[in-house]
Amino acid sequence: MKKPSEAQNAGQDATSAGDSGASLPRETLVGVRNGDAAALSAFFEFSFDRVYSLAARLLGDRAAAEDAAQEVFLRVHRAANRLDPDRSPLPWLTVITYNVCRDVLRSRKREVARSVPIDGDAEGTGLPSGDPDPEAAALAGERDRLVQEALTRLPEELREVVVLRDYHGMRHDEIAELVGASHAAVRKRYSRALATLADDLRGIFDE
Repeated sequence: MKKPSEAQNAGQDATSAGDSGASLPRETLVGVRNGDAAALSAFFEFSFDRVYSLAARLLGDRAAAEDAAQEVFLRVHRAANRLDPDRSPLPWLTVITYNVCRDVLRSRKREVARSVPIDGDAEGTGLPSGDPDPEAAALAGERDRLVQEALTRLPEELREVVVLRDYHGMRHDEIAELVGASHAAVRKRYSRALATLADDLRGIFDE
């Protein structure tokens, strides 16, 4: 399967690939493009959580996600001169992170470990700020943990479309371009993934 060009995606429009609206000052992005150490450090702080969260969900392994995140920022450093400071860097980061994770998965000799739950890196995990009901917060955290475990049990091609669609806000056509599949195939994978998750979690959330 052909990987997307990380250089070509460096200038992708800021409204695509799940841009959350957060951004860095243009002068910081200019500094990143010019290899400025302080700008690169600010870029790392700004984007690490997003990169790590995506890698953790795609790989199903937090230790592997940490290694993948390091590789992502090495690639960012090498390709920084292609960054367009007038556009959001988040779509570019998503492409690089996806490509790194695919490389990791393809190099594994055995199936990705599925027993490690992903927690602490996803939005909505833990005690919400100002929540007066610790019991309700604990229950919500447990539900999130069960969903994350079910997600890691999905086959790779199904897991990635759910992660990219539901956790990173990408459209089906954007996912199709990223993973090298047709729009129809991605929609079908997404439907299958949701059906599989619903079956896996049946009865857990009905109590």
